[in-house]
Amino acid sequence: MIFVRIMNKSSDTISSLAKGLRVLECFGAETPKLSITDVSKATGLDRATSRRCLLTLHAEGYADYDGKFFTLTPRTLRLGMGAISSLPLPQIVQPWLDQLTEQIGQSCSVSILDGTEIVYLARAAQKRVMSIGLMPGSRLPAHCTSMGRILLGALPYIKAQEIVESSDLSPRTRFSLTDPDTIMQRIKEAHDQGYALIDQEVEIGLRSIAVPLFDGRGNTVAALNTGMAATQDDVATLVPRYLPNLLQVQAGLRRLL
Repeated sequence: MIFVRIMNKSSDTISSLAKGLRVLECFGAETPKLSITDVSKATGLDRATSRRCLLTLHAEGYADYDGKFFTLTPRTLRLGMGAISSLPLPQIVQPWLDQLTEQIGQSCSVSILDGTEIVYLARAAQKRVMSIGLMPGSRLPAHCTSMGRILLGALPYIKAQEIVESSDLSPRTRFSLTDPDTIMQRIKEAHDQGYALIDQEVEIGLRSIAVPLFDGRGNTVAALNTGMAATQDDVATLVPRYLPNLLQVQAGLRRLL
């Protein structure tokens, strides 16, 4: 058997592609429109290089340009959706999400951790409780989401702490936690009790509860959650109401994963 080892040499990589990817990563929910200057500042690339990258994206149909600002086009979804659809996990969990959503009457999602954010892999929407539409490929901060705290809790403590301390801890609502030590305490509590409960830390009017998804070896491979509108009911009632259903799906998927 012949093994091919890919060496990390400058001759083995395409620097212009790397720069283009850095430019693509500048765009997000909070930065949908960027000028050449904006991209240059965000990437550290000079203006000429930023301009060439942006104009190339525009020429290939990945960005629109109004003469000053660039915005990504739906064509870029091919990149992210192609990667997500190639993973077996979304296909495995989607039928379970659909069934769970019908049972409890709330939207359910599965996500994984990517740096300081969670990435949605699969979702079954029953009701829209967030102001933004969530779908596979959507991202949210890990430190203030129920699935994020589950996934961070599965990491070694020091690694999770590094991620939290490198996150943007700016409060999203008046209920948001901003102290790293307090956030780490909540992450540890979520890990110890086997579920995470969030009450309007991401968005006013939104609550969610999440559990880990394990493979056959007991490793956390993803997180499963359900989100619901905040009502007059005590937030503690969410645990007996929804946790048993989440744990049932957790057990079923563990046999498959």
